[in-house]
Amino acid sequence: MRKVRQRRAAAAVFGAAAVVALTAPAPPASAAPAASAASTTVRTGSATADPYSGNVRALLLGSATMSTAASSGSCTEATLTGSVRSDGGGLSVGEVVFSTGGGPCTGSAPATITGANLPWTGGSIAFDPARTGGRDGTATFAGFSARVVVSLGGATVTCVYGADVVADAYNRDNASRPVPDDDQTQLRLRDAKILKQAGSDPGCPPDGTYNATYRLLGERTAGSGTFDQPLYVTG
Repeated sequence: MRKVRQRRAAAAVFGAAAVVALTAPAPPASAAPAASAASTTVRTGSATADPYSGNVRALLLGSATMSTAASSGSCTEATLTGSVRSDGGGLSVGEVVFSTGGGPCTGSAPATITGANLPWTGGSIAFDPARTGGRDGTATFAGFSARVVVSLGGATVTCVYGADVVADAYNRDNASRPVPDDDQTQLRLRDAKILKQAGSDPGCPPDGTYNATYRLLGERTAGSGTFDQPLYVTG
């Protein structure tokens, strides 16, 4: 009976794992590859503004969803907090929050999702001079990893998923940005593939896809913890 409960809980994990957004050495996965090596400058709000180096926060717009052939789930609140250099290098994430209404994310069963293997380091923001698919650049979150814990029928199952994932970046004045009503630079993860990692219980599904759009902001006052600085990516 306990094994049956564990199998049910493992199946529920993937439905609830929608919160997972962005370590394991897996190839970047996204709707399009990362922008090729080109000059990049992260700026304070416009194409001609000063370069920006410092803390950044990605705040979920709408909901995040994770799906497999078996199930799917969603989360309505997620933040990724880290830092980046003005040349786009050194993108890192040191703090991750996932929730729905301040509580567990939803799916086949409620799930507690936390960032794993933090900090995630070695990422980058890159300008895309080709404007592939209407984007202005890419943001590579290297070492993304998240732990999903579900309790169902007396059994608790833990699954860990991760990969390097690549988001399309859209400047705040780009008419192609995913959420037109939001006038900030946006990052969109579209069908990003994440893989089961070490630390997962038996029965966890092997992989899934993640979809989410984030607003990206910096700090007007360095170290303040208030993310109110619009950002802009140029070549």
